[in-house]
Amino acid sequence: MLLAAAPAAPSPPHTGGLLALIGGTGGLLTVAALGIALLLVLIIKVRLQPFVALLAVSIAVGLAAGLSVTELFGTVQKSNAVSLIENGMGGTLGHIAIIIGLGTMLGSILEVSGGAEALSSRLLGLFGEKRAPLAMGLTGLIFGIPVFFDVGIFVLAPIVYAATKRSGKSILLYAMPLLAGLSMTHAFLPPHPGPVAAAGLLHVDLGWVIVMGIATGVPAVLAGWAYAAWIGKRVHVPVPADMVEAAEEAKAAVRAERRAAGAGDGEGAEKPVSMGALAAIIGTPLVLILLATFSSIAFDPSTGRSVLEFFGNPFVALTIALFLAYYLLGIRRGWSRKSLETVSTASLKPVGNILLVVGAGGVFGAVLKGSGVAQALADTFDSAGLPVIVLAWLISVVLRVAQGSATVAIVTTAGIVAPMLSAGDFSQAHLALVIMAISAGSIFASHVNDGGFWMVAKYFGISERDTLKSWTVLESVLSVAGFVVAAVLSVFI
Repeated sequence: MLLAAAPAAPSPPHTGGLLALIGGTGGLLTVAALGIALLLVLIIKVRLQPFVALLAVSIAVGLAAGLSVTELFGTVQKSNAVSLIENGMGGTLGHIAIIIGLGTMLGSILEVSGGAEALSSRLLGLFGEKRAPLAMGLTGLIFGIPVFFDVGIFVLAPIVYAATKRSGKSILLYAMPLLAGLSMTHAFLPPHPGPVAAAGLLHVDLGWVIVMGIATGVPAVLAGWAYAAWIGKRVHVPVPADMVEAAEEAKAAVRAERRAAGAGDGEGAEKPVSMGALAAIIGTPLVLILLATFSSIAFDPSTGRSVLEFFGNPFVALTIALFLAYYLLGIRRGWSRKSLETVSTASLKPVGNILLVVGAGGVFGAVLKGSGVAQALADTFDSAGLPVIVLAWLISVVLRVAQGSATVAIVTTAGIVAPMLSAGDFSQAHLALVIMAISAGSIFASHVNDGGFWMVAKYFGISERDTLKSWTVLESVLSVAGFVVAAVLSVFI
């Protein structure tokens, strides 16, 4: 069970660097503390780009822990010498780069085609005016699976404005359920970078991450919706008129740019989006991945199982979903092939920063492991008697609150807890629950050092004080609820 601390394996001896002065486990722990402190200072105070900060701290920690230059960088001749930096970067990105790239293009097609607006309108029509907050929450939950958090806000904010104007109630009543759905899927479910990165670092099948993400995320988002309903009735925030106007202007500008670029021209592109098409596009990769995961458990090796595992490979499943989106939302509705290429290419421009930060986090984890620092941390935490899943959440919470980036919190925490897990006989389901604890910790208490805090405040016209009361507490509710469910499940699974 996860509530038992993992046994620790001996850490590799390194006697150079700072360890020569302090020695042993104490020196390794000092290196770890100084490294994490330096990372936080560089990101928070110096405002250094997280990729650069992670890379610099990885090198500093490695040298301080006594690693040689050859161990860190390899040799000029590229002989058999192991390069921790190259292996950490390549090993991490080799797993997640394709998934993030495909997921980003899929989300962009759904956004530009009007899929989000169509889904929201249908849900609002089904639930009616009185249940509009629930409709907004479901919109965020469903649409949040294939698109990034900030994209979801950009696309769905005008619908929140419209619902608020019609009702005359606080915008928090509609914005917070939407944000809860977007935040939960972003933190707990693939193909979002956080859970995908953690799965790669801890070698967990994405099917199990999806299963446990749903199992822990759904109760978390229900708790978030309950808090959203409570705070929405107590803090009145009117709809921001300037943001409504800006959203309309931005929408018109996007349409004009698409027409100029040949994307979205023609009457076919303006046809309504089919709900069946949206369900097929969003549901296909999830179903295929889950079928592959459970076929490996339920069936003996066979041709049928091999077929399911092939189509359920995340790379294949997301490629199929992307081709479905190309056809159902693009070609069948009048888009040209050039339009599809333009939208897909443009969507990849913001991905570079995400990939570099996640890759640098993999480097940090590799250096921690290779130098013995991570094992020393694991030994210390093990002796403290706290369960692994609790430690994973606490470390992630501290890193999140201190520096603001959920991705940095996830990849750093995964590198720290990996030795605690590698020495134990944990199943894929158990490891997936640890990832859920890490992911839950990474969204705790979003505040002024988090870009998402300011995005929520500015897009919905909420004062900083009211954003702390609503958004910051909402994120904490999601985090705690998700962690509690993960911890309880770990006792029985």
